[in-house]
Amino acid sequence: MKQNIASFMIGLCAGIFGGLIGIGGGLIMIPLMVALLKISQHQAHGTSLVALIFTGISGAVIYGLNNSLDIPAATALAVTAVFTARLGARYAHSLKEWKLKKAFGIFLFFCALLLFCKPYLSDVIIVIASPVAKITVFLVAGAATGFLSGMMGVGGGTIMVPVMVLLTGFSQHLAQGTSLLVMIPTGAMGAFTHWRMGNVNLKILYGLIAGILIGTYCGGYLAHLTDENILRLIFATIMILLGFRYISTAYPE
Repeated sequence: MKQNIASFMIGLCAGIFGGLIGIGGGLIMIPLMVALLKISQHQAHGTSLVALIFTGISGAVIYGLNNSLDIPAATALAVTAVFTARLGARYAHSLKEWKLKKAFGIFLFFCALLLFCKPYLSDVIIVIASPVAKITVFLVAGAATGFLSGMMGVGGGTIMVPVMVLLTGFSQHLAQGTSLLVMIPTGAMGAFTHWRMGNVNLKILYGLIAGILIGTYCGGYLAHLTDENILRLIFATIMILLGFRYISTAYPE
């Protein structure tokens, strides 16, 4: 019972923060699952991906109802992402736990840097006009996203959204909606691969999924009532502190 309540609260926190600042919940769920539920880093990554499938479904439906989805772009991104997600999951499984923790810490630093730079990225937009070049960008971005998603247990919006906004001229809402749609097949492939290798904790999934669905809805609503810049800086700072903690993981004797 305590485990179900804890997993629900973790999902709720992940959904609220994700909805508030427009990122996936994996960056929040994974550290909390490891710290509070005492599961391994590998299981946290695999379990996070399963929960994020439902985030992608609910988010894509909401954005779709508001005409903020680009199906052709999502298809191009997903074509390569579903293949590399499997590779990323297998690579994560091959790493020792201390190595995976250090890699996750470096990824947290990278995400924090993007959050700090977010207000200034609009000054470097380079819109690609050629349809062939756009498809190429989507395929390459999808490949990178899929690998990181499978390896790090995250949705991949950290990569996809900036690429769509900066290189193809998508609006922020259109990029986020498309990213959520891509998260469904990519997360499913990564999660399935992790599950086959024993890296999914089914006992805590129900609480996580319920919490993240409710939290995402609440976070999306509260986002219109809160200063995004303050939240963004607070969350980026938290990610840097967590990044330090993960990178400083002790080497095994």
